Amino acid sequence: MVLLSGRVKLAADICDRCVNYIYDDESECYCCMVNLDEDEMYLFLSGTRRECPYFHLDDEYSVVRHQI
Repeated sequence: MVLLSGRVKLAADICDRCVNYIYDDESECYCCMVNLDEDEMYLFLSGTRRECPYFHLDDEYSVVRHQI
């Protein structure tokens, strides 16, 4: 992972909790399944945009809480 003054690390921490961040058996690493265009990726990695517009919290228990 490339660190740009700690900004990419922040992005990676956020991605770890996203439902779109899935382990790929073929490449043996975690990958984002959302295809960001070049401008979105630049804004996200440069730190200009701190949140990903496609972020969805990977909360397995949300359905259970909804049923209670």
